[in-house]
Parts: sequence; structure tokens; C-alpha cells
Amino acid sequence: MKRINVLAFTAATLLFISCGGKSSESTSTSEEKEVAEKQGDVFAVNLETSKVDWKAFHKGGFAPRWGTLSIKSGEVASENGELTGGDFVIDMQSLKVDPASVTEKDKKSTDLEAHLKNADFFDVEKNPTAEFKITSVTSLATPPADAVAGANKTVSGNLTLQGKTLNVSFPAKVEVVDGNATLQAKFTVDRSEWGIKFGTSEANPAEWMISKDIEIGVDVKATKK
Repeated sequence: MKRINVLAFTAATLLFISCGGKSSESTSTSEEKEVAEKQGDVFAVNLETSKVDWKAFHKGGFAPRWGTLSIKSGEVASENGELTGGDFVIDMQSLKVDPASVTEKDKKSTDLEAHLKNADFFDVEKNPTAEFKITSVTSLATPPADAVAGANKTVSGNLTLQGKTLNVSFPAKVEVVDGNATLQAKFTVDRSEWGIKFGTSEANPAEWMISKDIEIGVDVKATKK
């Protein structure tokens, strides 16, 4: 694929969608933290109904591209109606680009999928999975404007991508009712923090126009074991 063809589609990451291709003020990253113990009842993630969405842009929010990733395995734990911990494995080889996001006649969604899976980005042969492990869940009194609707918690967790682990914190809507647990969130991460730097050089005009920000949307549904 020629570099000019990459210009409109670069960047896509895992795990959790704001607006305009700009970093979200409600999301923060830090060093890896101790994983929370799964206390209470354990809930198995429904792999058929749970999903991860991604969305990427040029700088300024132009020419967005979007798609999905599948959750390979996962579980969460709850005690007294509160989420205490959990972990998820994301199948990076399942990365899909929605054909509706590639509208130019000379571009194909399948070409973008292949490029995102190669060594320029996620190198899925060497890194077939990504992981997210919850480190804390705290109450959220006033959700930020860019949070998912109904956000009531701040979830923090270690996100491992391309062999690098960083802790990410974001607002989420968490509910545990009648043997079912749900976690919904949307947030923005900077892919370059995990070393995914293709298309980020400001020395090349065809590269610096590509945003480093990735919007991630998560919708997890789990059932008590």
C-alpha cells in the first residue's frame, strides 16, 4: 500500500468514541498498577453480545475510519452490587474495518485491514492479543461531557498492547442487576504512547496530518457463573 493511501486510514487501536479526533480530557494514562483482586461473584463475559469499537481520523476529525474488535475471553467480579475487578483478552486478529467508512473509489477496506495488522501497526502475527486488567473502580459523581451516557464509575486498568502496558482511567456506566453485569464506556487514547508511531512524523506532511488519537468504545455484557 502506498503511503498516500494510508493517509486517510491510519491508526486504530483496541479496547474503548468522543468527537472531532481530539484527545479526551476525561481519559488519563499512567504507569502500570497493581491489578485488583476479583472479590465476590464472578461473571463470564458474553462473547457474542460484547464488543469493542474503534474510530480514527486525520487531524481535525477529517476522513474518519472505524471498525470493530472481538473479545476473546473475559470475566468480571462483583460484591454487594459493586464491580471489584475483571480482565479481558482482545483478539487483535479479529480487527475489522467497516466498509462504510471507506468511501473513496480508489481505496478498499480490506487493504486498510491488512495494513493495520502488519508490522507498521499491530503486527498481529507477533501480537495476536491485547489485554485489559482492571486495577480500580470508583464512584463518579459528575461525569464529564464526553463520557458515555449514564456514566457512574471511573474504571482504571492496565492496557497491554504491542507488549507495552500502561494504566488507563476513563468514565464508564457499570450496572450489576439480577445476575447480569454490564460495562459501557467510550474514551480516547494516544496510540503513540504504546509505541505505535507509524504516520506520526511531523517531518513528512503526509504523516503529520494523521491523528494519534484513537476513540475506543466498549460494550461488555456478562452473566453470573
